[in-house]
Amino acid sequence: MSKPVIAVWFSCGAASAVAAKLTIEKYGDTHEIRVLNNPVAEEDQDNIRFLHDVEKWLGGGVKIESVINPMFPDASAVEVWDHQQYMSGIAGAPCTKVLKKLARKHWEQSNRCDHIVLGFTADESHRADNFISNERHDLLPVLIDAGLTKGDCFTILLEAGITLPRIYQLGYPNANCIGCVKATSPTYWNHVRKVHPEIFQQRAEQSRRIGTKLVRHKGVRMFLDELPPDAVGRPMKDMDFECGIFCKPRDEEAA
Repeated sequence: MSKPVIAVWFSCGAASAVAAKLTIEKYGDTHEIRVLNNPVAEEDQDNIRFLHDVEKWLGGGVKIESVINPMFPDASAVEVWDHQQYMSGIAGAPCTKVLKKLARKHWEQSNRCDHIVLGFTADESHRADNFISNERHDLLPVLIDAGLTKGDCFTILLEAGITLPRIYQLGYPNANCIGCVKATSPTYWNHVRKVHPEIFQQRAEQSRRIGTKLVRHKGVRMFLDELPPDAVGRPMKDMDFECGIFCKPRDEEAA
């Protein structure tokens, strides 16, 4: 009889990397562990380097598999936004649904999956509970059970000699796409404008064309090209959205 299968969804973030390691250590002898990644073209290229470093760290011959929605073989969020003529709003962000959630469901249709592991940390038990209630009841909250925060995960990786994704070093709060349309904070968007001005301009032009006001400043939703360059909201370290297949819009992050 074949072993039960645990699907670990690795997002190129620190938390999901440590979640994969703990899952292998805890369940590797009794389960088949498959580590899966939804690549997105708009993520920083250094995420690929990080993925390979994590793959070596996991050991045991584990390979991180790429899972892509066949309707969007280029895995491009920009293409999804143009196709849907929608970027972000009350219905969430279509890039998350199309490139992550639907890609996962397509994979599950042809692959066994007895349990699922995501990078929910100890301070995100509410998100794990929501996922169990609304998505799958077979979630294994390995980081929560271990009492590990995102900061703990950073420390574990650094102590293992793994350089964190460059995106963190550039001041971003997570390893999401650069110019993540789920963010509404002026702090975030002005950081993008400073560090990646070409991407800020691309998002500004596309959001104008589609008609999506991505940022909120002083309680008012506006287009990116209307945002004052000196506008600030909450510090980015307080912005806790993490892009994965469990991602939800977090408009409350804006001040």
